[in-house]
Amino acid sequence: MQGQKLIIIVDNNEARRYQLETIFSFVGENFTSCRLDELKHIFKPQDNILTIVLAGDLDQDAISFVKNNPAMPFLIHDVVDTHDLEHAANVLGQLTVPLNYAQLTEMIHHCHQYQNKLPSKRKGTAGNSPLFRSLVGVSEPMQQVRFLIEQVAPAAANVLILGESGTGKEVVARNIHNLSDRSKAPFVPVNCGAIPGELLESELFGHEKGAFTGAISTRKGRFELAEGGTLFLDEIGDMPQPMQVKLLRVLQERTFERVGGAKSIKTNVRVVAATHQDLESMIKTNDFREDLFYRLNVFPIETPALRERKEDIPLLLKELVSRFEAEQGQSVRFTEQAILSLQEHSWAGNVRELSNLIERMIIMYADQVIDVSELPHKYQHIDTETFQPEYPEELQEKEAINELFAGFDYDDDDIDDSGFEDDVEQANIGVLPEEGVNVKEYLAELEVSLIEQALARTDNVVARSAELLGMRRTTLVEKMRKYGLSK
Repeated sequence: MQGQKLIIIVDNNEARRYQLETIFSFVGENFTSCRLDELKHIFKPQDNILTIVLAGDLDQDAISFVKNNPAMPFLIHDVVDTHDLEHAANVLGQLTVPLNYAQLTEMIHHCHQYQNKLPSKRKGTAGNSPLFRSLVGVSEPMQQVRFLIEQVAPAAANVLILGESGTGKEVVARNIHNLSDRSKAPFVPVNCGAIPGELLESELFGHEKGAFTGAISTRKGRFELAEGGTLFLDEIGDMPQPMQVKLLRVLQERTFERVGGAKSIKTNVRVVAATHQDLESMIKTNDFREDLFYRLNVFPIETPALRERKEDIPLLLKELVSRFEAEQGQSVRFTEQAILSLQEHSWAGNVRELSNLIERMIIMYADQVIDVSELPHKYQHIDTETFQPEYPEELQEKEAINELFAGFDYDDDDIDDSGFEDDVEQANIGVLPEEGVNVKEYLAELEVSLIEQALARTDNVVARSAELLGMRRTTLVEKMRKYGLSK
């Protein structure tokens, strides 16, 4: 019973209390018992209490005690008047008379679940905890991941983290390490897929001086560097078969030899492995050793893909943006429509893809608000009206004149303007008509005429036409697109 949470049996009827004690002792539960008036003296919220079983006639003090302790699950037994407890959510059920073993164990299970899923625990791990900042989310899959991390961290078991690329498998491994009693020792990551097979053994186990060409000195491997801590073997599915055999031996015997050495070195390292591959399918094709798989797969944790927890995207955006703001001093914000559009995306690259998108948006729209129209095309999954500002006419006329004569230097004596008057005549430019003129349209017609003349004079060579008009090639291309002109 050591380590079990305590069950408190409360009953003023001595005979019935003894009967309950006998049954709870028989099923192996850790319990204590008392009278109703003794409960307040025995109960301490900080104690490791699983549930309180109330039996017999309950007075108002007992009813108030239940309602004043909403975080504690209660069970009732042989209570005649349950009217005052009908709406108390923390009263999980009524034990039958006589007691039924199957129902009792089920109710005890419900009490464990009530304790495990308390809102205060969820809130503490939804992104506010420094250890879980990178595992933000309120979705059921993420709550399950955080729960599994908390359960396995204090244990010594090997962990296998499964999931697609970009789902944060290393983040899970670091949280397991940080929550364990090895947190003050090193966390050493190794990407098995990034190191050539012939060098992986030396990388993991180290080598002695002269063990191979280029081994000019003795070098410690990752197992020695992680001594007392955690060794994270990422992409374990890419590990060559010969190395799988040697790793299995280390996991079994907790000893290894450096390359070129004969001395056995003891190791005290917790191994956490990760892969995006289906190891069980690889076992069937003889690409991964079955015995190694079961050595690593003591406690599997599967990291969910981002498309499976789209409700977490707003929280992830907030967390990632705040991280970029702390690192770069720049930020962005997203409209509700933009967030809805992002939630519709399939996210093949998962959280890593989302992080890359935010960094791109910061580069392009630093300290601005991003709407759907500013998102790259493949992230635009919602049809929205793009805001097109309307400017005062005098501002548009001024801008049109500036664009028209941009690049002309009237103080340059070398400019040959002999043909300019002819061009103006072709554009029907003259004195102001009696009925007046629309300057905006007038200037636009003039600009179109000049562009057409430049293109005709240069045989539609845009670069040379841009030189004639005193503007950049990209500006001319944009104007041609604006006016519907083609070469």
